[in-house]
Amino acid sequence: MQIMTTLPQEDLNTVPDAARAAERAGFDLIATMENRYEPFMPLAVSAISTERIQLGTAVAIAFPRSPMVIANTGWDLQKASKGRFVLGLGPQIKPHNEKRFSTPWSAPAPRLREYVKALKAIWRSWELGEPLKFNGDHYTFTLMTPNFVPTSSGQPPVPVTLAAVGPHTLKLTGEVCDGVRLHPFCTRAYLDEVAMPKVAEGLTMSGTPR
Repeated sequence: MQIMTTLPQEDLNTVPDAARAAERAGFDLIATMENRYEPFMPLAVSAISTERIQLGTAVAIAFPRSPMVIANTGWDLQKASKGRFVLGLGPQIKPHNEKRFSTPWSAPAPRLREYVKALKAIWRSWELGEPLKFNGDHYTFTLMTPNFVPTSSGQPPVPVTLAAVGPHTLKLTGEVCDGVRLHPFCTRAYLDEVAMPKVAEGLTMSGTPR
């Protein structure tokens, strides 16, 4: 079992002490949420203020941000933290996307599948020098000139986790992701009877061991 806690986000000046205190207390991960405040800046501060604790978003809202933007942010946080960053993404719901972020809405699971695959294709291109050729229904990435390739730090790929409640997204986490972030209102019965069987179904589809 791993235990996480959240960071204060209302004032970046308080983050270094809070992050170091969580690390000293033995927490495994400190996370940020995208509610009132932006989720990545406190993690950047934490990355250079701590040594061992994992850092993650729980979660950042995916669709208002291009996968290329998230790829850059994740790369930088992974480098600054020396491999301790875990990316947590979520789709949010239609009204927030359309009315709060002014982002077009479509069925989230197919779009998230492309989103995660695009992220991994971008990171492979940067790390291995592979040509960037990702063509999907929602995202297309085919241009990557040397000027825009960040310097590698030799860190492992950023683990990608998804917020999931419904069966389609739960299955998707097993299919293309490295983990799932369940909603706080998830009951034990829902975990056992719905969530884990759907995640297992996705793992089977991808041939990935638990």
